Amino acid sequence: MCIFGNMARNSLSARFEQSVTLDALRSYIAEFLSTFFYVFAVLGSMMSSRKLMPDAASDPSSLVVVAVANAFALASAVFIAANISGGHVNPAVTFGMAVGGHISVPTALFYWISQLLASVIACLVLRVTIVEQHVPTYTIAEEMTGFGASILEGVLTFGLVYTIYAAGDPRRGPLGAMGPLAIGFIAGANVLATGPFSGGSMNPACAFASSVIAGSFKNQAVYWVGPLMGAAVAGLLYDNVVFPTQSVDPVRGVSEGVGV
Repeated sequence: MCIFGNMARNSLSARFEQSVTLDALRSYIAEFLSTFFYVFAVLGSMMSSRKLMPDAASDPSSLVVVAVANAFALASAVFIAANISGGHVNPAVTFGMAVGGHISVPTALFYWISQLLASVIACLVLRVTIVEQHVPTYTIAEEMTGFGASILEGVLTFGLVYTIYAAGDPRRGPLGAMGPLAIGFIAGANVLATGPFSGGSMNPACAFASSVIAGSFKNQAVYWVGPLMGAAVAGLLYDNVVFPTQSVDPVRGVSEGVGV
């Protein structure tokens, strides 16, 4: 038992050391900057639509504005960080990658810190500079329950993370800038589909930061439980069922699909 305990501690120590290297620090900075730009653009677009359209809540064009901003901002944020941190820009994406074994748990925790801090600062900048408006928070429609909204957010995040896996898979061939564009498109489409019902967050950091600035955490669990579960299922399904990882046969020296 002592031997296994020492091995576990050594493994954890090694993973933590890998999470505090200079390259890892660059990844955290990249996640911070990308998440800041994304949250600033998305919540800023909500505030802009309220400024231009006093009855933005019932004006369909305001939904289009937010969806387009979401698509453009996410595609750009992913593109600028993809080669450094992977361009997660979302705690749910990071969680899905950690569950799938693509990043270590200590690294995922540092990603979360960077993403949450960037989101809060982005919301704070909006609150301080645009004094006439409050930073909008994500809310669920009156006709929906918290459970239903959580399922909805989980399905949205499943689609987003599944697209991220597909767009970043080198086995599909080089996608270049098309990968981030595909990710942005699915995010924008999700907002168009569910914006009036749950807000189409798909991003716990975005929902959390706006709630911190507003001082209200009502239904906050909806924007964590659903997206985290959806992201985990998407990653596991893609890696293990739909497009399983290739393994090398040590005898024949050829690649074989796992589970195929």
